[in-house]
Amino acid sequence: MEKILEVLRYGDCDIRFSTDIDPLKKPDEIPLIITQSAFAMTTKLWGGNEQAVLAMIRSLSIADLSMSVNRKEMIRHLDIESERLFRVFTQAKKEFERSGGKILSFGPGIMPPRNKS
Repeated sequence: MEKILEVLRYGDCDIRFSTDIDPLKKPDEIPLIITQSAFAMTTKLWGGNEQAVLAMIRSLSIADLSMSVNRKEMIRHLDIESERLFRVFTQAKKEFERSGGKILSFGPGIMPPRNKS
């Protein structure tokens, strides 16, 4: 097991971040984590707490952008890269369905029936 990101609040103004990953030593790890996270977000691997987790991810993203030296450039970069990943996942989904696979989607907070995977 590897800690991707741990965020703990100890008090009103004491939030601490920790990770086991050093992107300077393993730069290829970041794209891999992005892809794995996107895949996990499209499956039932969430565990039923999607809305709370997404709210925290988005709050951290907003905080990060608010401290960015060039916010507009960062937003543009995020838009381009997320669009690219969206196209890859959409194409993979189409290929999977063309080969006979079936994909069932469930909204946040809705768990699939126990006999579905």
